[in-house]
Amino acid sequence: MIGFVGIGVIFAMVFGGYILAGGKMGIIIKSLPFEMMMIGGAAVGAFLISNDMAAVKHTLKDVGKVFKGPKWKHDDYRDLLCLLFELIRLARQNPVAIEEHIEDPENSSIFSKYPRILSDKEAIALICDTMRSASMNYDDPHQVEEVLEKRMEANAHHAQHSSHALQAMADALPALGIVAAVLGVIKTMAAIDQPPEVLGGMIGGALVGTFLGVFLAYGFVGPFAGRLKTVIDDDAHFYQLIREVLVANLHNHATNICIEVGRQNTPSHCRPSFSELEEALKDVKSSGAA
Repeated sequence: MIGFVGIGVIFAMVFGGYILAGGKMGIIIKSLPFEMMMIGGAAVGAFLISNDMAAVKHTLKDVGKVFKGPKWKHDDYRDLLCLLFELIRLARQNPVAIEEHIEDPENSSIFSKYPRILSDKEAIALICDTMRSASMNYDDPHQVEEVLEKRMEANAHHAQHSSHALQAMADALPALGIVAAVLGVIKTMAAIDQPPEVLGGMIGGALVGTFLGVFLAYGFVGPFAGRLKTVIDDDAHFYQLIREVLVANLHNHATNICIEVGRQNTPSHCRPSFSELEEALKDVKSSGAA
């Protein structure tokens, strides 16, 4: 919602200020379709040249995150800690029983309690792969932490491609605006025999290209890239929490300590309070006992 508010503020302040200063919208409206065709079309073409089809689809999909915000909310972090608590507790009580859950999470009675987490393939793979490795005696905490760190770095690099692609487009738009403006000047010079009022309108139309390139770059595409990077970084904390809890488990800390390590590493705006998490874990224990 706040993204739409920001767009409204940009238009209101830029064009409102222009009109209040005595500017006329006629020349902008007349030139806008042609300038947008040149600048926007060239930007899209450059974007397609510099990215493969998978990256293009990924970027188009990720643009929605600018308005939706981070995927993982306060309740999701609490549920993740409860899920990890159940899995760690079961793995310590009955190492054989945990196998059916980590080998087939889709049909697991534990994972099915948390459908939002279950729907995220990377989160489930991270949990199951790490716990499976521990069950195969690959349980050196430092080695596992290093492997998980490299895995998450690779995932983060891939996830950030969309923001990098948008930022590259933002960097190119002012130059493309100059290209459109130069074409407008060429057009004007070809009509140099026209009266001053006609030439003035043509020069004004050419300058719309420069304005549009800078306006799109710093008013829209650049902020979109920045916001997308922030959202992706926020969502990455969810997977980092999984790493922290599972590595703490490999250090053989008490189950409650492992979960507290995860709680402490949760971003402050999503972190459940100690008492809230205690209540949630009590519910998990009571449902497990039942």
